[in-house]
Formats: sequence, C-alpha cells, structure tokens
Amino acid sequence: MKSRLAQLIEHLSAGLVERDTQVRLALLAALSGEHLLLIGPPGTAKSDLARRLAGVFHDAHYFERLLTRFSVPEELFGPLSLSALEEDRYERQIDGYLPTATIAFIDEIFKANSAILNALLTLLNEREFDQGRGRIRTPLVSVIAASNEIPAEDFLAAFYDRFLLRCQVKPVSDEGFVRLLNLSEHGRQTVPRELQIGRNDLDRLLMERERVTVPAEVMVMLTDLRGFLAREEILLSDRRWRKMLGVLKTAALTNGRNAVSIWDLWLTQFCACERPEQAGLVAGWFGSRLGTWKVMNPVRFTHLIEAFEAQLELEQNANDLAFDDSGKLAMAQSVGGAEAGDVAPRLSSFMRRRRYGAVHVHARVDQSQDLINQIDAYLAEIGRHMDSLSASVADHLWIAPDFAASGHASLQATREVVLALRVRCAAVRQGFSGLPQLERDPGGVPEPMAASA
Repeated sequence: MKSRLAQLIEHLSAGLVERDTQVRLALLAALSGEHLLLIGPPGTAKSDLARRLAGVFHDAHYFERLLTRFSVPEELFGPLSLSALEEDRYERQIDGYLPTATIAFIDEIFKANSAILNALLTLLNEREFDQGRGRIRTPLVSVIAASNEIPAEDFLAAFYDRFLLRCQVKPVSDEGFVRLLNLSEHGRQTVPRELQIGRNDLDRLLMERERVTVPAEVMVMLTDLRGFLAREEILLSDRRWRKMLGVLKTAALTNGRNAVSIWDLWLTQFCACERPEQAGLVAGWFGSRLGTWKVMNPVRFTHLIEAFEAQLELEQNANDLAFDDSGKLAMAQSVGGAEAGDVAPRLSSFMRRRRYGAVHVHARVDQSQDLINQIDAYLAEIGRHMDSLSASVADHLWIAPDFAASGHASLQATREVVLALRVRCAAVRQGFSGLPQLERDPGGVPEPMAASA
C-alpha cells in the first residue's frame, strides 16, 4: 500500500508547482474518510487537484459545482422527479449529481444558502442523503471545498467544522514562477488502473486503522498541544480531536506502522486550527517540541537541576555550632568588636561552616552524576534523530519534504538548551565535591534533598 500511495502522490503532483502539501492532504483526507477545505484566491489549481484526486479511485464519479448566493438545491442534488410527484413522492433525480459522486469539488462553498447547507451537513458527515421519505447511502469518499475566505457567520460554524483538514493555497512564489510558465499543457497523468484504489481498499484501511496504537509519548504531545491551543484561545470540539486522531492513525498505517509516531503530529497544523493563518502557530509548536517528547525532557531536566542548585546553595551556606574535641563550644572566629558591658559574645562567634561526611558528599556527587548521565543519553538520542531526520521525512508519505531543514534547526535548538543544562549540572557536581568534609566520617547517610525535584 505504501508503495502504491507513493506512486499515486507522484501522479497527482505531476504538472503542479508548489502544491506538494495540498496533494498529500487531499489523498490523506480521502483515505481517512474526511474532507479538505482549500482557502485561497481563484486560479491556484484547487479544482484541478480535485479532478486529479477523482482519478485515483476505481470507477469514480466526479462532481463539481460553483456556488453563488443564488444557487438552489437542484444544482447540487438534482431536479425534482416529476414522475415521483405524480405519485405524491418528493424525490430528486440524483444521477450525475452530488448524491452519486465519489469525489466532489464545491467552489465558494460558504455562499450556500440554508436549504443547501442542511442537506450538505448530513451528506458530509453521515454520507447519507434524504430522498423522499427515507435516507439513502451515498458513495461519497471525500469533498474538496474551496473558498476565498473563512466564514464569519455563526450559523456556518457547524458546517465549517465538518472540514477536518484545512489548508491555505497561495499563488506560486517568485522562485516557482519560471517553472509555472514552463509547464506543459499536458502535465496531468492518467493513473494506471493497477494503482487505483477501490472501495474494498478503503473499507479495509479504515477497519485496520482501529488496531493502530497511540504511544504514551504521543499522548503527552497531544495533551501539550491541547494546553497550547487553550492558551492561544483556539478551542477544538471533542469530535474534532477524535477525528484528528483518526487521521494520525491513517498516516501511521499507510506508512507501514502499527503505532502513531511523533513525526505524524506534523499533520496537526492542518487539523488543529480555526483559521488558516493559525496553522503557523501549530507548526511552530510542533517544531519547538521536537526532541522534548520523552518523560525526561528539557523542562524536567531544568526542574531537577534547579533543585540540585538550591540544595547546593543551602549546604554551602549552612553553619553549625563549633565544638572542640572535648565537646565544649569553641571560638570559631574573633569576637573583636564586642562592646564593653556585653554579657556574652555574639552567638555567631561560636558558629562555623558546616562540614559533611564522606558518605554524604559522595552520595550528592553520585546523584548529580546520574543526572548528567541521563542528559548525555538524551543528547545522544537527539543526535540520532538529527542524523535520521532527512531520511525519516523523505520516507514519510505525508510530510512535505521541505520540513527536514526546519526540523533539523529545531532539534539543534533543543540540543543547545540541553547542553547548557549539562554545564549547569556539571557545576553542581563540582560544588558538591567541594563541600567541606569532616575529619572523621561518622558513617551517616546522606540527608534527603531539601528542594523537591
């Protein structure tokens, strides 16, 4: 399946410039049983992408329509059946219209009126259409919708939420302009039948993805994402979270894995935002979390090191009463400066810097060394990820190839943070090893850390 999908992506991308991400999202949406919303100006190959997608599926029926404020339900769902009306049945002639389509493209979708929206909601979500007194099952796989802007009206919120994947489409950049002008008029390729996907393939894929597991580290990242979105005042419905997890499982399964990986979370930027410009926020969140998904991550290391530093400062500044060998208080410092008439020297004159047993000092050094060892293991893992990042991205069906450079930069930034923490931890270890020691060790055990880790 992965090899087939890789070839299908090549066929879908042929003759398109700077549309790699949109191509991958369109195919992934269809395989996941979801819908894709493309937001951008006219003339950016949105409808062309939908037509190409239809060619991926066996015997697919393609439907396309541009909506306006004056569009009527008949344009999407077919005209009323006169013969049915004669028999007092309210039915439509749906052949060739949206209820019989496999892949559909609906342009300016948010200009639909309430009569169209109500029927579309059921069709998009349940894949069913009200025909006469009952509902019929439709063969719809996926709808690609397009709009110049996102809706601002509250009554469109539920409809807008039906499009799980959302992606902004911009005109070709200056770098790609020459390639655009040099494109052949016959850039689109016909998908060979042996590569096409059938209904059985889709049903089997959706059934098998239920067995895909979600590791604890991915759950930690998703929980962190939820908190990040809340701080940015981006609220997602419970249904959206569930559907997004379904897309992540599809991504894992089609990449030949039985578990969702951290890299699959790159796709969350197209599911976890209310407006397309917020995708950059989610992408930034993902980049900043690269290399931080383990239980022992830079935040945890920071807390532990701060606890060690606080303990070291406490033990370095601690004082004890100074007793001599006979067990009597001895002068630890000069009492010069005491005024005449003082009843007794100041108590500080009998204080000295606390000394520690060798067992205590060695235990503190070992504790800090153990943390350094954990940091070194973490740095080694980051290094392995940096070494394999390009290959991992190139091998991933759904991640845009240009992510490798930014991902490498994010991992390098995390590595620098962890290296700085290692320097601090080494300083703590040195500080513990320099604590003043007792001349003879009473054999005590190290005291517990004062600051909580």
